Amino acid sequence: MSKVTSQIGLLKSIESRRENFKSQRSPASVENLNNMAAHSSSTCKNMEQSILERVPPLLTDLYQFTMVYAYWRTGRHQEHSVFELFFRENPFCGCFSLFAGLSDCLLFLRSFHFTDKDVDFLRSVLPTTTDPAFFQYLKTLDCSGVTLRSVPEGTVVFAREPLLEVAGPLAVVQLLETSLLCLVNYASLVCSNAARFRLASGPRKKLLEMGLRRAQGPDGGLTASRYSYIGGFDLTSNVQAGLLFGIPVAGTMAHSYVTSFTSMEEVRPQMLLGVNSNHEPVDFISLTKGWLTRVCELLGVEPEPGKIHEGELAAFLSYAIAYPQNFLPVIDSYSVTCGLLNFCAVALALCELGYRPVGVRLDSGDLCKQSVDVRRVLKLCSKHFSITAFESLIIVGTNNISEETMVEFSKKENEIDVIGVGTHLVTCTKQPSLGCVYKLVEVRGRPTMKISEDPEKSTVPGRKSLYRLLDAQGNPFLDLVCLAQESPPEAGLLIRCHPLTSDGTPLSVTPVQVICLRQEVFTNGEVIHPFTCAAETKANVHDSLQRLHPRHKQLEEPESYTVALSETLYNLVRALTIASPKKNSFLFN
Repeated sequence: MSKVTSQIGLLKSIESRRENFKSQRSPASVENLNNMAAHSSSTCKNMEQSILERVPPLLTDLYQFTMVYAYWRTGRHQEHSVFELFFRENPFCGCFSLFAGLSDCLLFLRSFHFTDKDVDFLRSVLPTTTDPAFFQYLKTLDCSGVTLRSVPEGTVVFAREPLLEVAGPLAVVQLLETSLLCLVNYASLVCSNAARFRLASGPRKKLLEMGLRRAQGPDGGLTASRYSYIGGFDLTSNVQAGLLFGIPVAGTMAHSYVTSFTSMEEVRPQMLLGVNSNHEPVDFISLTKGWLTRVCELLGVEPEPGKIHEGELAAFLSYAIAYPQNFLPVIDSYSVTCGLLNFCAVALALCELGYRPVGVRLDSGDLCKQSVDVRRVLKLCSKHFSITAFESLIIVGTNNISEETMVEFSKKENEIDVIGVGTHLVTCTKQPSLGCVYKLVEVRGRPTMKISEDPEKSTVPGRKSLYRLLDAQGNPFLDLVCLAQESPPEAGLLIRCHPLTSDGTPLSVTPVQVICLRQEVFTNGEVIHPFTCAAETKANVHDSLQRLHPRHKQLEEPESYTVALSETLYNLVRALTIASPKKNSFLFN
């Protein structure tokens, strides 16, 4: 029973009193929530095993192997090369994204190798003319020669700035492309979506992710649960995510449980022992019927057929007897009025026996208005029957919640304490893909550049460093992309740079503080940066978003954030762009 109880009871145990829901989100509450999800060594092992099972090295596109074979045939497979991973447009018509998926990438790199079974399968799908020695070569590959430099996971990032830099032998870093994109694309997208839901709801309400049944497959569901939590949600209904990632798990009950009961005869057992009671168990049905009469009298309702649904009352009774300390039913299976009467009767009976019910869930209709009506009745019962526990009952709202719904909740009067979100969160309805790409920027120490007829698809050449410039208030105002060999920008000194998305007009800025956003996290086959658990990454998201100025966090029509190239890098781009036609005109020489 303890596992099921934990799913339901966490809604209560995180903050047992409703006043706490309304007085937060304070740093202390974030710390308490993170402590509940403290990362253990067993969780880390679970995560690594999950990556090994979900992201083997064959989880990639066939053309990666055909390219690598061609490199191998020409003897170029060992050439030192550098790729970058980035996205071209900020998601959801917003100004920012959140970088996520780094821990999964590191675990993938650490375990990367081809088994005999993998190679046998590749032999069956590649052309029969493929040199047999190539398959022996594949068996020797690992990431011992790969270096990964990255933005810290959970950091606010922006379009067209390099998030990952992957350097190493050309064949190996080419083979990593699809897998790394798969691990970063959706994780960052759903994390960013969760952050927008959090911004829309405000800091006080608790957010429950409950989208597993609507997710794009089991892996999509697990990824959504983990990165929704990191992006700002408090709880998940996904039990497996709780096991793998240490995320607090919670749940209530479904309508099917309510509608499966038709009469009081189905309530078994019918007796319930009071808290700290040395007496015989109490006939809980009779006790509840007595309270139902009193509640109906208080509210001026006639306890007649149509007003009281016997099957629903039987379901509530049965569930309360099973979980007297975790009673939180859905009350709109038939009507909110009917469900609320039955809930109050059962909950008051539990209180009389010394238990503390948790609250109710609303799942249809005008949730704001219904929550206000429900709160009024709960307060009336609390005052009339002198039951203080009714003051701390929570109201959970669920019903196809979208970002727009969240915004509406923030503007309208409501008494909802916990919001459950599923479909629109995990499927990222407003934008199904972040569109990350993985592009070659250097080979054999020589900067390379893709020059496209579509300027948006052109790339920025060379190995780079990334710096965040802050103003006097500590808010970021510009991210500066430099060549790796350049000296870093300094606080208090004037910097000339060229915005990536402007008409080419240069800027001159003077930062008060400069933060380097690049860190080396993987080299020589080893992870050299400590893994962060979900709770730690969540804290980084919170801090990164807190620093961002409100004008950049607006959900509608936010002010654009500037990403710029250093003068040196800008000049390199211009030089390669001008030289490109000449280099490609050998036929006419």
